Amino acid sequence: MDVILVHDAAIDEYISQVLLTTMPGINLLGAIIVNADCIDSAAMQTAWQVMSYIGRTDIPMGLSSARGWNPFPWQYRSDCVRESAINCLKPFPINPAWPPFPDGDALLQSLMENAAGNVTLLVTCPFTPIMNLLQKSPALASKIEQIIWMGGAINVPGNLDPTTVPTPPWNNCAEWNAFWDAVSVDWVFKNTTCPIIQFPLDMTNRAAITTSFMKTLAVQASNGSRYSELAFESYMLVSYETFYDMWDVVTTCWLANQKFFEPPTTMKLAIDTTLGPKQGCIKKAPRGREVQVVLNFSKKGQQAFYDYVAKQFNR
Repeated sequence: MDVILVHDAAIDEYISQVLLTTMPGINLLGAIIVNADCIDSAAMQTAWQVMSYIGRTDIPMGLSSARGWNPFPWQYRSDCVRESAINCLKPFPINPAWPPFPDGDALLQSLMENAAGNVTLLVTCPFTPIMNLLQKSPALASKIEQIIWMGGAINVPGNLDPTTVPTPPWNNCAEWNAFWDAVSVDWVFKNTTCPIIQFPLDMTNRAAITTSFMKTLAVQASNGSRYSELAFESYMLVSYETFYDMWDVVTTCWLANQKFFEPPTTMKLAIDTTLGPKQGCIKKAPRGREVQVVLNFSKKGQQAFYDYVAKQFNR
């Protein structure tokens, strides 16, 4: 499976990018970083350090020029800076050739155009770069095999924190990847026909960074597992934050392990794009976009998820 990862450089997304390189049958064509839940320059340089650590700087990366409506709080965005300073990454320097950074939008277009077959887009950030690409080059829509998206909240509250977002525009139903640029979600919903498999907070809330998972990573790291050391030190930066889940890693696991999850529920969805009290909220709508929504783990899938990730990082 040819995969392009589009992300915004939160800690969990760096781990997702590394996880993709360990999955048999997954060919990671490249990674596009969006200046959303991160700080652009630091996000790119930290990505370079992470990929240097695992010896995979051959995978092209670029910085998108996508812009959103509602900026992530600075305290969230600074996680990419803290990630660059973890112990295992200290020996790995930043890329001296950057900046300027590779053009992520041009890279996304080039990867799509040059792919031998159709491509899966794994999007763990806002949809803005996808909208921008297809508005510029609509023919490329035919090369999208599927979009796997971590975003939205359906039957659970959103994750906007009223202590970091003023009221308004704060609301209790929007999720950040939808709230950052609700217009792009609306555009992708209305102007694409490829399958969309959505991982909303309903699902990702079930993928906490558990104590037992961290203990497993710590033991593997102490036994010489470099990947486990990277994951353990990375997650230690946010493990005290009760709201922080493995949103993107659990979404990434869908590509190789659909058995971990209950079958997706087909829903027709729409997003509120008005500058009102429900901006960014995704709800069921009779005339909405048909989306395959993953809502829960299968009966034994939750533990299988943690075991799988730990196994993949035991190297």
